[in-house]
Amino acid sequence: MKNGAEPLRVACLGAGYFAGFHYEAWRKIDRTRLVGACDQGRDKAVATGLAAFTDLASMLTMAQPDLLDIITPPQTHYEAIKLAIEHGVNTVICQKPFCLSLDEAQAATRLAEDAGVTLVIHENFRFQPWYRTIKQALDTKLIGDVLQLTFRLRTGDGQGPHAYLDRQPYFQEMPKLLIHETGVHWIDTFLFLLGEPSAVYADLRKMNPVIKGEDAGYFVFDYDNGVRALFDGNRLLDHAAENCRTTLGEALIEGTEGTLALTGEGSVKLRRFGDQAEKDLLAAKKWPGFGGDCVKNLIAHVVDGILDGKPLENQAREYLRVIVIEQAIYDSDRQERKIRDFAHA
Repeated sequence: MKNGAEPLRVACLGAGYFAGFHYEAWRKIDRTRLVGACDQGRDKAVATGLAAFTDLASMLTMAQPDLLDIITPPQTHYEAIKLAIEHGVNTVICQKPFCLSLDEAQAATRLAEDAGVTLVIHENFRFQPWYRTIKQALDTKLIGDVLQLTFRLRTGDGQGPHAYLDRQPYFQEMPKLLIHETGVHWIDTFLFLLGEPSAVYADLRKMNPVIKGEDAGYFVFDYDNGVRALFDGNRLLDHAAENCRTTLGEALIEGTEGTLALTGEGSVKLRRFGDQAEKDLLAAKKWPGFGGDCVKNLIAHVVDGILDGKPLENQAREYLRVIVIEQAIYDSDRQERKIRDFAHA
């Protein structure tokens, strides 16, 4: 530990399917110590091997964490953040989607800011190694001026009456699925790679009749410099990968001097303009954890920010832009027009 300081005490709210990636990641992070797990299902909390709780207030009182990691659905977020602040927690990481609405997310953000509590949203796709590699390539003008970014989401898990039931059955009941649950990752990723768009357009549809929400569609970001970013999502189709959940799809980033290609195995390939040959900027490998270990990468980023004072990405105030743009996407689809006035929503 730096200067002999005590490890950062970490408690987690939630012990469901995806929470497993969080517990696994925390156990790999230096300078931290897990001190509690809370879940409505006591057996799930006990299975983490930590001090188990079914009541968040009790865990916060008894475990006295410095950091609370919220890994539960949006309807729990506001009260969990409020309780954490009341119990003197200094840092909160909250899974996405962040709260139930923009108004609630804004209220939670104000609570944290007023209390001087660091609130980071666990939007981890920008921490996947392929997007960090792509960002570095863009920042160094490796492909010249970017003209087009395209991502094709092809999860291959959305066909038939049993779609999603083996892993995340609540997907079938979500009134908003493709964008709110999944496409939101690329709202944030596009912001990370290209910055703030000036307009959005969307065309969404439902293809599997057994689910409530949309499971296919497009959204396009316009940029003032003429660049376009396209998200082309279809949860019923797959892509060429041993595991479709590694990258969830494929991407092309095209510039005046070359093209970057993200494959389903997590490699990033560079092809110079006019050439046929490609070279690896990031080679495919057997990636640990989820999505290139992006859960661990985000958590490590937050720990470095707290303990070393490094700049933090995805703090709640910044992340509100993602929610605003998500709303504009749904507005565009409903109104069948391009939305330009979301910047002041």
